[in-house]
Amino acid sequence: MLKIAYSDIYVYQLPDGHRFPMSKYELLPQQLLYEGTVTEENFFEPNQLTTAQLLTVHTPKYLHKLETLTLSKKEIRNIGFPVQKSLIERGKYIASGTYQCAHYALKAGISLNIAGGTHHSYADHGEGFCVFNDMALASKLLLQEGTVKKILFIDLDVHQGNGNAYIFRDEPAVFTFSMHGAKNYPLRKEQSDLDIGVLDKIEDAAYLRLLEETLPRLIDEVQPDLAFYQAGVDILATDKLGRLSVSQKGCQQRDAFVMKQCQKNNIPLVVAMGGGYSEKIYDIIEAHANTYRTAQELYF
Repeated sequence: MLKIAYSDIYVYQLPDGHRFPMSKYELLPQQLLYEGTVTEENFFEPNQLTTAQLLTVHTPKYLHKLETLTLSKKEIRNIGFPVQKSLIERGKYIASGTYQCAHYALKAGISLNIAGGTHHSYADHGEGFCVFNDMALASKLLLQEGTVKKILFIDLDVHQGNGNAYIFRDEPAVFTFSMHGAKNYPLRKEQSDLDIGVLDKIEDAAYLRLLEETLPRLIDEVQPDLAFYQAGVDILATDKLGRLSVSQKGCQQRDAFVMKQCQKNNIPLVVAMGGGYSEKIYDIIEAHANTYRTAQELYF
């Protein structure tokens, strides 16, 4: 059975009581249930990561600043939205969701987190709407346990996974692959194990060709025991921040290709949603829902 991490705490509320504009965290589960792609039984509510677990990636100083709400104005500005207790607690649940998804994926082949993919978070600071780095935390915990020995990051969000690249720069057990907009955020890129910067306005055929030429070779070379897939839908032509020109169909074909490659090679796959900032919420939800529809169709 497909297992999906989700909690009501994923829907972040701003200090004035308004919900954070990225209401996809609330709407996506509703859409999947409404159309019958999943049932309530598919969802599980993650617990929180403990302080000891968070410290496998994040520094004590950064964690202390978060817990005591003593980040500087610049540090808060880099994260991108108001930092309050509920935001920090939310991050602990999301990171735990990705970690628990990994254990489900090892049993069933795939598992997905409604949130996650916080790849801009470094060990000692947050950036770009990312507080804790969920995939880095899950990876460190799995390696520490001895559950897996080799991990592949497949990061296809439009923005480079700079936090992932930096955290694992000297870690041979984790291979970081990021295919992103060459001229997009972050302005200063880190060095992943493999980076492919694509040009603005790239369309389906050229985008998919790059992926198809790269991923099978990477899987053969890395031979991972587990893969984390950052399935951001900010590659869409409709995205306000993405600057690429990939269609809904192209985005779904991307997801299907990643899943088929992992399935074919018996690599358990953990999927996190990553970014998506189209003007119309319909475009965001439809693209994310396609990821879940594809997972159900291919695996179950």
